[in-house]
Amino acid sequence: MSMSQDSPDHEAKADVADDSFVIRVNEHFSDIEKADWDRLSGTAPGSHPTSYNPFISHAFLSSLEESGSAVAGTGWLGQHLTLEDGEGRIVGALPCYLKSHSKGEYVFDYGWADAWERAGGRYYPKLQCSVPFTPATGPRLLALGTVDVATTRQALAAGLKTLTERLGVSSAHVTFAADADIAAFEKAGFLHRTDQQFHFRNEDYGNFDEFLDSLSSRKRKNIRKERATALQEGLTIDWLTGRDLTESVLDAFFEFYTDTGNRKWGRPYLTREFYSLIAERMPDDILLVMAKGNGRYVAGAINFIGGDRLFGRHWGCIEHHPCLHFEVCYYQAIEFAIERKLEFVEAGAQGEHKLARGYMPVTTHSAHFIPNESFRNAVADYLEHEREDVSRFSELLSEHSPFKKEN
Repeated sequence: MSMSQDSPDHEAKADVADDSFVIRVNEHFSDIEKADWDRLSGTAPGSHPTSYNPFISHAFLSSLEESGSAVAGTGWLGQHLTLEDGEGRIVGALPCYLKSHSKGEYVFDYGWADAWERAGGRYYPKLQCSVPFTPATGPRLLALGTVDVATTRQALAAGLKTLTERLGVSSAHVTFAADADIAAFEKAGFLHRTDQQFHFRNEDYGNFDEFLDSLSSRKRKNIRKERATALQEGLTIDWLTGRDLTESVLDAFFEFYTDTGNRKWGRPYLTREFYSLIAERMPDDILLVMAKGNGRYVAGAINFIGGDRLFGRHWGCIEHHPCLHFEVCYYQAIEFAIERKLEFVEAGAQGEHKLARGYMPVTTHSAHFIPNESFRNAVADYLEHEREDVSRFSELLSEHSPFKKEN
């Protein structure tokens, strides 16, 4: 297999069993045909199976780039891999960035960076294979079903290792990866890391009250109290999707998002143009839950609609109302999922407080390639203990489930 970066000087052999592939490194999504990418990712128009993940679509990823949100100037230089067969057809792909920092990733490696640099190394830049600013599990090794998927994944994983070594960077990180991808990366010698999120599972509930009936009495009463408190000042809730996503609505939501971003990160990651682009390119995949008071929107959360799940993302407000965050981000998402017969709601990164609100612990996975042997061994030892800690904590949390105990 050879690797090309648009110049013969950048060709190199990668260690894979099949040498009939060529991997290209693409700096821009505009260099990759939308039809090719969406065919690989299962996000082509009209082909939304239950596994459909909106974040891996060309529409979402190219909007991040074209809006100036994830570009070289913000520390996200595209290094997207495409895999071509012997006839020049794209049969695999991997979204990848050369990063100059670790912001917007949600799998934290600041301790690794500090240790590496104290030892005299240079941790940044590094390679990051992920959806920027999006802590949602999804496919990373995109493979066309008409070829041997396992071989394609192996070739892409090997290509990522080769790119890491050719660039001379400290490491490559694949975050929020699907189980099948983790298996392929482990086979290629990547280290396996785990973390935890909280997801709601729709047990075929007919409505929100049926969900409440599945909870313990104390948790059920608390949720009812929180929902009443959130709306006690006469607030109302709108679900906006599709053609409801007007520019004025997006202006209002961006004000909420900016307020939160300024407080949490120093500045927002996403630009205003990003929201206009996704509302144009994938409007039916977006759900805005907006709270209105005195004739204007005062808070809101953006969600993305997948094949079998709702992905909760950003929230913000310009007025403080007790419990409104829980209502807009968690309870409204559950109601929407039940109405749409979606199986899951993913409520984003971290947050043990979600457990009491019907969201149970779920393990997330990432893979990491570190060429330096001594550093890799130190990280491997750390990850072994971390995986044990994550597993024990998940078991402990599950023992405090808000659901009724079975006799």
